[in-house]
Amino acid sequence: MNSGKLVYVKRHHSNGELVVAICDYELLGEKLVDEKRNITVYIDPNFYKGELMTIDKALQILREATIANLFGKNIVEAAINEGLILRETVIEISGVPHAQLMVLEAEK
Repeated sequence: MNSGKLVYVKRHHSNGELVVAICDYELLGEKLVDEKRNITVYIDPNFYKGELMTIDKALQILREATIANLFGKNIVEAAINEGLILRETVIEISGVPHAQLMVLEAEK
């Protein structure tokens, strides 16, 4: 159970997709710099700062997403434990786990 840990969750609707952005509470507004791989990421409040909630509630919303973008040890680990993200697909940027999710439907 992850009910004590907080994350920001923001829903974006775009072209029929539900894009869900989730980051661990303490990461909002942080700039991650990985000089070795020449990657800089800003955990932009405009994209991530939605509702502050428990990880358990965030996982319920994540299950509805067609696209998701996750940053942080707490939310990424919880998504792995729930079978929503494969550990092999997670990358680290400046030591912070990052995962993306896309739900694809096969043509009939």
